[in-house]
Amino acid sequence: MKIAKIQELLGADLLCGEEYLDHDVWAACCSDMMSDVLAFVKDQGVLLTGLLNSQVIRTANMMDMVCIVIVRNKVPTEEMVELAEEHGLVLMRSPLRAYEASGVLYAAGLGREVADA
Repeated sequence: MKIAKIQELLGADLLCGEEYLDHDVWAACCSDMMSDVLAFVKDQGVLLTGLLNSQVIRTANMMDMVCIVIVRNKVPTEEMVELAEEHGLVLMRSPLRAYEASGVLYAAGLGREVADA
């Protein structure tokens, strides 16, 4: 699924990374605990989270994710936006809660393409 489609589905505001909206991603994860992301996540392209600190950007970058969606319309810090730009990540924010955003993406087929392959 194109990152632009994710932005559309989640009604998300793009904060940085416009040049990467045409990239494909195959799966997503949702967590506010970066230790869980580090321990259990692999081959995920999108991170959905409500956590607002620079560790979110560092964790996503370390795990080769390409897109972070901040849920519940939370506003990331300027440091987060700058760090995401520096690492070439898409950063956006959605008014949806994490549960809703996850459901919307799953219903649209994100993650199921890999499972069905």
